[in-house]
Amino acid sequence: RGLTFRTMSIILLSFMSLFPSLAGWAGTLSYLAAYFLLSTNKLKAGQSKYHVLNIVGAAGLTCNALMLQDYPNIIVNVCWGLIAGWAIFNIQQGRKN
Repeated sequence: RGLTFRTMSIILLSFMSLFPSLAGWAGTLSYLAAYFLLSTNKLKAGQSKYHVLNIVGAAGLTCNALMLQDYPNIIVNVCWGLIAGWAIFNIQQGRKN
């Protein structure tokens, strides 16, 4: 018979309520991976990959903090992501010169 509109709505609402938590965990894992890889010399701060992991972490934790209305975490993670984006921009500019 297929999925009814009501069933599809329940599934969508369940996912919508679960998404910020999943994004938060993905952000946490991304931050931890970036720090671990930097600390073990697998990545360098001058590599875009390191900063991409930080942007992913910032985005995930910002999404989670928005849902929780946790404004200090929103501010710190948005700033963290902007700094990482600025670093990538500078790395790319250095490659052009």
